[in-house]
Amino acid sequence: MKSLEIPRKVVWGQDAFEEFQNILRERRWKRVLVITDHGVQKAGLLALLEESLQKEGTGYEVVADIPAEPSWMALDAALKEARKTGGEAVIAVGGGSTMDAAKLFAAMLDSSLSVLEVVRDSGLLSKRLPLVMIPTTCGTGSEATCNAIVAVPEEKIKIGVVNPVLIPDYVILEPEMIRKLPKSILAATGMDALAHCVECYTSRKANLLSDLYAGAGAKLLFENLRTAYEEEVDLSVYAMLQLGAFYGGVAITGSGTTAVHALSYPLGGRYHIPHGISNAILFAPVMYRNEEACREELARLCVFCWPQCQGWEKKEQSRWVLKKLEELVQALEIPDTLKEFGVQADDLEELAEAGSQVRRLLDNNKRALCREEIREIYAGLL
Repeated sequence: MKSLEIPRKVVWGQDAFEEFQNILRERRWKRVLVITDHGVQKAGLLALLEESLQKEGTGYEVVADIPAEPSWMALDAALKEARKTGGEAVIAVGGGSTMDAAKLFAAMLDSSLSVLEVVRDSGLLSKRLPLVMIPTTCGTGSEATCNAIVAVPEEKIKIGVVNPVLIPDYVILEPEMIRKLPKSILAATGMDALAHCVECYTSRKANLLSDLYAGAGAKLLFENLRTAYEEEVDLSVYAMLQLGAFYGGVAITGSGTTAVHALSYPLGGRYHIPHGISNAILFAPVMYRNEEACREELARLCVFCWPQCQGWEKKEQSRWVLKKLEELVQALEIPDTLKEFGVQADDLEELAEAGSQVRRLLDNNKRALCREEIREIYAGLL
């Protein structure tokens, strides 16, 4: 049996906050908890939300102490503040770290659980408060998934907390929220979204349900990401990027990411490389290693995204996708080496060991990667 779990309601496009107004009216929440970060606050990105809440007379409190790539300790501290505030619903305004935090908080506000406890056993999570996601980047897909990523510094790793109760109830995809996104963040989060789509399309767990979303998301991102990075574009392009990222998140719930994300986790945990950057650096090298094992899937994806490739040999189609990945990383000015992040040759053994332990994702990979192959992938990026 194959399945997908998706949010209850998704609102996409310009003026999405008009429909959010209707949601507030329908739910009649008297008080909500808003989870965000200081960067989002300073950028004025809470304005549309606050206007909607004020129009409906909905009280709100803001917790903005969510750092990028948060540790379980940082999340525990923010959770403590959130518990003091409470609310009838939780609204996240931000990128992946903020949305992941909000998902955990919505499931934990009324309990005494610590973040580390649910990192160790995600089955402890249970019924939660209603959850609204308003992403301010175009890549993490957190607004669609049942995952929350938490750094565990003492183990130099990031761990995914996975539980269906983390699926959001409402998603508001308003392109205005990403219109002023710095180009570097647009590039990193966009590549993260594309990795979600391509990995899910080539995963062992891929199926017709997940392929619908993974394929459509990949096509939208291939068609719009470089344009948005290099040119001044209107809101419709940002809307397409948001939709592509959302589709990638949905695909994760039915399929799952693979070795690119698995090998990315140790890089984030040890060197604090932004998640989207580490995925982008690993993307083509890992997929070239996988290519023969998932040639059929990559060839099919090629024809879907580039119909002019119909009739080519499957190997040629498969390699075309990987070539386009390399070209996109270069165009987005993302580093192609780990050296500038402080990774040294002496670190390879430890990295290979850590990467080989991310079984939840490596087991999805069509090609079984041994520890030595993982080491070779990291070594090739020095």
